[in-house]
Amino acid sequence: MIHELPNLVGRIEAVLFVAEAPVSLPLLAQLLAVPEGVVEEGVALLNARLADQSAVMVLRIAGGYQLSTRPEYAELVERFLKPQHQRLSRSLLEVLAIVAYRQPVTQSEVETVRAVQSDYGIRVLVERGLIKEVGRKESPGRPILYGTTQQFLHQLNLDNLAELPDVEGRDFSQLELDIS
Repeated sequence: MIHELPNLVGRIEAVLFVAEAPVSLPLLAQLLAVPEGVVEEGVALLNARLADQSAVMVLRIAGGYQLSTRPEYAELVERFLKPQHQRLSRSLLEVLAIVAYRQPVTQSEVETVRAVQSDYGIRVLVERGLIKEVGRKESPGRPILYGTTQQFLHQLNLDNLAELPDVEGRDFSQLELDIS
């Protein structure tokens, strides 16, 4: 069936090339006006074509597909881009970990876990696009609920939250996250 569609692989490549973030399977199917299964076949064909001829590949990340540089070119690309690494402080990392594992969560709930004020940490993580408001809690005052973003998944190279490591009894202060 995929051979019947004119240049489907090229059309998928064009969309992924200009996308600033991972493109979900349903959105690709809608844009290309084909079933999701056909898009998946097209993505597999594109990846196969790129495997032998290109420094890029199609990566499934953050619930979608994105063109990415192959790992063997990472050092070269990093030297070219000279990214400014922004390490998260211990307190920001603690807030992020609590939101990631307990979401949706209120600021008050984060502060209960940490036993310190967390308004600064939440504000900074929202500004950096790692967490966002996801609703309001059905309780007095209707406090804001926070959850992680697609950017969070992207930065941690995760496809979805189920890929977060199990942290039962783990000390979050030992984790490091380098936000580029």
